[in-house]
Order: sequence, then C-alpha cells, then structure tokens
Amino acid sequence: MAADDAGPGAGPPRVEVVAAAKTYPDGTEALSPLDAVFEAGRTTALVGPSGCGKSTLLRMIAGLEQPSGGTVTIGGAAPATVAARGELSIALQDPSLLPWRTVRKNIALALSLARAPIDKAKVDQLVDLVGLAGFGDARPAALSGGMRQRAAIARALVTRPRLLLLDEPFGAVDELTRQDLVEELPPLWRERGTTTLLVTHSISEAVRLADRILVLSPRPARIVADIAVDLSQPRPHDVARSDAFRALVDDVTAALERSRQTTASGRANRDDAPDAASSSTPV
Repeated sequence: MAADDAGPGAGPPRVEVVAAAKTYPDGTEALSPLDAVFEAGRTTALVGPSGCGKSTLLRMIAGLEQPSGGTVTIGGAAPATVAARGELSIALQDPSLLPWRTVRKNIALALSLARAPIDKAKVDQLVDLVGLAGFGDARPAALSGGMRQRAAIARALVTRPRLLLLDEPFGAVDELTRQDLVEELPPLWRERGTTTLLVTHSISEAVRLADRILVLSPRPARIVADIAVDLSQPRPHDVARSDAFRALVDDVTAALERSRQTTASGRANRDDAPDAASSSTPV
C-alpha cells in the first residue's frame, strides 16, 4: 500500500486525473480527455461557463460518475474506495437536509453513513463552529437558507474528510449571507489541512477561497488556464479592494473570455467548412 493510500488517519490526499473523459449515452461530450493534479492540503477552484463540465469533473472525483475514459485516483486509491472509508465528503448547492431530522441529527447522519461512532460532543462543537448555536434541535423548515447551508457544511466536515468537494455551496443564498459564509466557514477545513476542490461561478469567490484556480473551456471541458492565487490567509472581505486581488480577478476573467472567443471561432470555422458528403467532384 502506497504511503498516501494509508486509509483512516492518513493526511490529506493528492488527487490525480489522467486523460479523464466523459461522454453521455446521448452523445453529449462533457469532458475532453483531461489531465490535472490537485495537490494535498490545497484548495483548488474550478471556474468556467455554465454547463462546461465543472460539476461532471467533481462528481467523477467523488465517484458519483464514472469516466468514459481515463482514470481518477485519490491518494492512489479509487474514489469509491476512499468514499467507502468515509474520507471523502461532498457539499452541494442544495443542502439536502432531511426535513424530519434536527440539525444535530442531520450532521450525525454523516457519521452513521461512514460507519463511525456518533460523537455527540463533536457534533455539538461543529454546530457551534458553523454559527448554529441554539439551533441544534431545530428542523430545516425553521432555518434560513444560510443556516441550512451552514448545517450542510457541518455535515460534510463531521467525518473529518481527507478530501472535501464543494459544488456551488454558497450559490443558493443571498449576497450578504454568502459573504458571511465565505469568510467564516473556510477556516474550518483549512485548519484541518483538507484537500478541497470548489466549483463556483463567482470569480471573486474563487480568488477569496482558493490557492489555485483552474479555468475550464466551454463544453467539452478542457483546462485553458492554471492560475496561482498568491494571497496570504486569512482573506477578509476587504481583501477584495486590494490591487493584487483585482489583478487576479482580471486574469481569470481574461482567460474565460479568451476561451469563449476561441471556442466561438472554432465553431464558426466548422460551420463555414464545406460539407464533404455533399460536395461534388468533377469527373
């Protein structure tokens, strides 16, 4: 067994994606053969146009989608193996809390699914850490959207995952709540050194949260830019006013725009090309 494939108690894993592609049965090509390495203990953001394949890539890393070609490994192991050990957590835009369970019981559910003992003290600590003190016995219907998202993040963190996958986790809440969540919750996984992958449509959010940003092209996704975010942590809200922050936002925006223009130009060239099947050759 490789050192990084040591199972429970091991450190954060390195994620390797090698020539991974995804084509659905209807012929839709979501991912071109794609290579990427996500370093252990780092936070990487994936940004790109809507429908480009960001979430497909994240779901492949989570083991929820199987690649049509290529491989995905987490610390040298298959995603399904890592998930079965309870070392991988995913949080989606929809908190997906069970409506009949309290906040505490929704969080504890992750421990049950991971076949781990229910540690009530750990659950209570997370309830407090995500800002839900006093709401541990409340059911989702009694919570605001931001509070439900806090509970979902707590559920994702309670198993102390080695790998955390976040798919637009703050996208369904209002802007002020989103700013609060972006500032308050990331220290919880950063302090644990968790390898984190974040899908977001917000360029400023990617710069706030990530150590590195991968810019993906329109579908089928390919990596068109790999941008290091050399800003110190923590990054409070006012970091967005700094020249360095704005320069990074401009870099990501420019990469997205270049990708769209290149893709549009390529499509136009294909549309303008003569149809070989219908062209006639003089005899």
